[in-house]
Amino acid sequence: METVLLVIHLMIAAAMIGVVLMQKSEGGALGIGGGGGGGGGFLTGRGTANLLTRTTAMLAAAFFMTSILLTIFAQSDKNSSAFDAASPTGAATQKTTTDSGTKPDKPAGSGGVLDALKSGQGRAPLPSIPQTP
Repeated sequence: METVLLVIHLMIAAAMIGVVLMQKSEGGALGIGGGGGGGGGFLTGRGTANLLTRTTAMLAAAFFMTSILLTIFAQSDKNSSAFDAASPTGAATQKTTTDSGTKPDKPAGSGGVLDALKSGQGRAPLPSIPQTP
């Protein structure tokens, strides 16, 4: 479900980029972007602007909705499997309890790089810096 929603989200983002790029710039300083001019075309300048504005608004609303749904899915996954994921050392942490039913202080597989850095293990002592008198 998340993969389908993510693909839809990416398609909406790409469509929104395309629609925004098709819109006529308001500045017109260089005269680029097609002048109004004559002809009774299918879509006049005003009609095209209204169509593109409405399309942009609908795509933006869909983009926000898919963003919120993806966030909700990510939060629900985070809550359900926070302790089942692999640890930085590659071994999965284990949910173990002691005989009294409480969790131990350190889960299995702890003692990674951050713990070694916090305790000062795994590095040579720093050389002394000479002090000026």
